[in-house]
Amino acid sequence: MLFAMMTALAALPSASVALVVTRAATLGIANGMAVAAGIVLGDLVFVALAILGLSVVAEAMGGLFMVLKVVGGLYLIGLGISLWRSQGGLVAMTNSRDNSKRGLATSFISGFVLTLGDVKAIFFYASLFPMFVELSALEVLDLVTIIAVIVLAVGGVKVLYAVFSAKAALFLERRKLQKTSQKAVGGLMVGVGGYLVLKA
Repeated sequence: MLFAMMTALAALPSASVALVVTRAATLGIANGMAVAAGIVLGDLVFVALAILGLSVVAEAMGGLFMVLKVVGGLYLIGLGISLWRSQGGLVAMTNSRDNSKRGLATSFISGFVLTLGDVKAIFFYASLFPMFVELSALEVLDLVTIIAVIVLAVGGVKVLYAVFSAKAALFLERRKLQKTSQKAVGGLMVGVGGYLVLKA
């Protein structure tokens, strides 16, 4: 049941999905997967906080969560603007120096930070997660199972988004539609980022 819920939530259109799609389409599958890994790590942090009492931690760190949300939103806006201004196509950007280890680290960190500022994730782990898991009676095997569920459900869905986005970018490149798709993805990133900042 938890697996189905996590998969459904991970598949919903969100800022994290937009980030995975953008990094994968512009910088390749590896960057999309790095974002997915950062998102999974952020979810695992929320699991740890849920076990410790997320609602108490969230209240104590309310300002920090707000800052993370704004930073995540501004980052998405910056990505969107850079896509709008870029002269190369989506796939041309794949071969840029951002596809280095530094680019992968940036993708990972951006996924992690975005997840920590995600109100949907905070709400789920503070309110709904305890309905699926008896937090007070967790054993080591239960914890390992929860980690495996999050990695497979959340990570699996985000990786699928990354693979699909990279393939779609290649398809659009071959059909000479990369400029249009680049503008569309850039507009999506600016819109999602602006929404996050306004909701902070």
